[in-house]
Amino acid sequence: MNYIELHKQFKENSLFGRYITLKHIEPFLVKLPIEIIGKSVLDKPIYRYTIGTGRIKVFMWSQMHGNESTTTKALFDFFNLIHSSSELGQRLLKEFTFCFLPLVNPDGAELYTRENVNNVDLNRDSIDLSQPESQLLRQTFNEFQPDYCFNLHDQRTIFGAGTNGDVATVSFLAPSFNENRDINEVRSKAMQVIVAMNEELQKIIPNQVGRFDDAFNANCIGDQFTLCGVPTILFEAGHYPEDYYREYTRKMIFISLVSGLQHIYEIDIVGDKNANYFEITKNNIVFYDFLYKNVKINYDGKEIITNFAAQYKEELVDGKIQLNAYVCEIGDIKGKFGHYQYNAHKMTYSDSLDNIPKINQKANFFLGKGMKFENGIKN
Repeated sequence: MNYIELHKQFKENSLFGRYITLKHIEPFLVKLPIEIIGKSVLDKPIYRYTIGTGRIKVFMWSQMHGNESTTTKALFDFFNLIHSSSELGQRLLKEFTFCFLPLVNPDGAELYTRENVNNVDLNRDSIDLSQPESQLLRQTFNEFQPDYCFNLHDQRTIFGAGTNGDVATVSFLAPSFNENRDINEVRSKAMQVIVAMNEELQKIIPNQVGRFDDAFNANCIGDQFTLCGVPTILFEAGHYPEDYYREYTRKMIFISLVSGLQHIYEIDIVGDKNANYFEITKNNIVFYDFLYKNVKINYDGKEIITNFAAQYKEELVDGKIQLNAYVCEIGDIKGKFGHYQYNAHKMTYSDSLDNIPKINQKANFFLGKGMKFENGIKN
């Protein structure tokens, strides 16, 4: 199957960029047989969409972290597929019954924050269930009684697949159900779906799939649902070179969803591919957005050669996300990479302040005789 062409056919082009809120998705939701299952802290509706007639029940939710929108875009691409008259779309609806919560944290999405408006991380609230959004997610799980759960997230640009400079464009996790990280039938089923998705992705983005840390935390929703006996898969949409809007990554999530579901209905998951799961490279924090090497700095009257790094902060300004680069590290910076790297070859650093890069300072500076860098990028 040509998954790239499949996504091109069903991509919802009107959803674009990093800032996805209820106002962006409600025009699509109102055309569907949806129900409002409750309200957020700020009284925004939380929608549930159920479709399909199949025996295998799959529960998917996205944006429980409000600023993690890539998988929400991919969900609406997937909606276009299953609403189509295509053979694949109809087959998916015949094999599965789906339940979607396409935006669990509408307040956080509006504010572009990880937490909800009460500053609670909903993915650390699966035991206390202190927030209405967490309660509605758990209520839906209990009522729907899924056979599989897909927990859809974004991860930061700092992650690489391994330590060799490969970006982690997509990462997965089959969450643990105990402190020993044991493998039972439930967790094994999740692992084998991940193996199938990884096999497809490796054909498109070789060496750019990561495996998330599986330390057990009962407060995390994926660990809790695995503990409840339901195979749960964590999807993490990461960075792809020069794809800060995460449009290419969105395509990889769509491909993951379709290939994973096909594996579930085409193959009786009884084999043992757990070893293949652990062969997927672990996520590692090895990237900065910007890395500048061999920079000459005049420090206390002495010239030194050093390196420094800058990282984008995603800042909501007038309803739009701005990527603003700030200095975040100065020094040796061994074993790290930059999505953008520049070798200064001992050119002298200067700026409009003290002519020394400082942590949390905007990455606006000069190298040598007038080479200007603005917001981290060479002009």
